[in-house]
Amino acid sequence: MIAVRIPSALRPYAGGQKEVTLDAVSVDGALLALTERYPGLKPHLYDEADTLRQYVNLFVNEQDVRSLQGGKTSLQSGDRMMIAPSIAGGSEAEPPRPIDHSALRVNQAAIIVFLLVAFIFNAAWLVAGVAAILWTGTLLTRPGFQPVYRGLRRLGWVRPEVVQDHPQPHRFAQGLGAAFLSLALLLLLGGASAVGWALAWVVAGLAALNLFAGFCAGCAVYYWLQRAAVPGFSAQLPPGTTPGRRPRG
Repeated sequence: MIAVRIPSALRPYAGGQKEVTLDAVSVDGALLALTERYPGLKPHLYDEADTLRQYVNLFVNEQDVRSLQGGKTSLQSGDRMMIAPSIAGGSEAEPPRPIDHSALRVNQAAIIVFLLVAFIFNAAWLVAGVAAILWTGTLLTRPGFQPVYRGLRRLGWVRPEVVQDHPQPHRFAQGLGAAFLSLALLLLLGGASAVGWALAWVVAGLAALNLFAGFCAGCAVYYWLQRAAVPGFSAQLPPGTTPGRRPRG
């Protein structure tokens, strides 16, 4: 079984459902099953020639199907597909897209655990490892501990939680954590252990704030910089949300 997330604009044509569970082995198969169950959806997804409308974007577990195999993209049990219509005629800013917040939480939990172990064993090399993983994730535009998340998903210990959100603030927050840990590493190697560990604990504390309280301090800083019109900070805060707080799907 796979889950298909229905955007708010299309929910009236899907019986008000926010998410629909279907049996399907491909994206095309999921859309066929969905429109057969809710015929009112079909005119909003397909044109008269039964071609998917241009403004309809499809994502499978955060990935745009255009970067996969399109409608022939295979689906496995537990996958989540999201329909995300483009915003036509509106702001030039990039609209939110599906982001798996479960992956972000695993990332935060891994940061806390590894920094705790590093502190207990006074292992500066482990701080270096966490910083490197976060830098890598930032450059690849994904959570640094994504492989850990995928392993936990395969074991069934975590489930995806995909919501419409901007990836840029989370990438900025991760890069900020990587920068702080890099500075902490320099301090640890330079003999300023107390200050170095204090800085590492700031990173762990902010990760805990995000994990347990749902507040992303780095994301809040991103949106404040965007409001100040700082170049490079273009993603706008989704309507009805507070800077740093996770948007509702």
